[in-house]
Amino acid sequence: MSNILQIRNLHAAVEGKEILRGIDLDIAEGQVHALMGPNGAGKSTLGAVLTGRPGYEVTEGSILFKGQDLLAMTPEERSWAGLFLSFQYPIEIPGVSINNFMKAAVNAKRKAAGQSELSPADYLKLLKSKTALVQMKGEFIKRDVNVGFSGGEKKRNEIFQMAMLDPDLSILDETDSGLDVDALKIVADGVNALRSPSKSSIVITHYKRLLDLIVPDVVHVLKAGRIVRTGGRELVEQIENQGYDSIND
Repeated sequence: MSNILQIRNLHAAVEGKEILRGIDLDIAEGQVHALMGPNGAGKSTLGAVLTGRPGYEVTEGSILFKGQDLLAMTPEERSWAGLFLSFQYPIEIPGVSINNFMKAAVNAKRKAAGQSELSPADYLKLLKSKTALVQMKGEFIKRDVNVGFSGGEKKRNEIFQMAMLDPDLSILDETDSGLDVDALKIVADGVNALRSPSKSSIVITHYKRLLDLIVPDVVHVLKAGRIVRTGGRELVEQIENQGYDSIND
């Protein structure tokens, strides 16, 4: 089992303020890692740095993704290489339908890999299989991206995008935020259906309820920009029962 992601001594700042203060992290192919921690610990910042979000400055350290220098890639190149981020707060894109958005994204990734665009028939076949995966009705894809969506619809759309793009490493940034029990189960079922020996995920969450449905292989606790504890299910239970204050370096 080889590592798909290797992070060494990662430091990052936003507007001159250091947020990440020396992250070391290895994720192997097929693994799901949960990243937990109090507000302001740097969880979402790590996701933003990995995907190349503007405004986040890496001041020290290195990141290898599938053996390549991730920090040397543009955000688009990172996506084409197989990295995906499910946003905590998905943005609205008025005037752009989900269908057209996904067709452009899928074919751009194929082009970057030296493949031809999907034929209309093959694209339709892919679309039907992935909408079924997240229990999305056919007319849903005709709507503008996230415009007028409920919180649950936005998160379901994020998992649909993930299914369509078939990334090697998915980062789920508080995908459970604002979801009721039914919507949470649909999202979790979609994520679990996409698990495979070659696909990996980072699940950023505060809550045990998501990790009851998406069971992680490894759990990390982040505090003040550093991973202070790594373990298994026992960490989730400890946080649920005793809070983050019970976990120290």
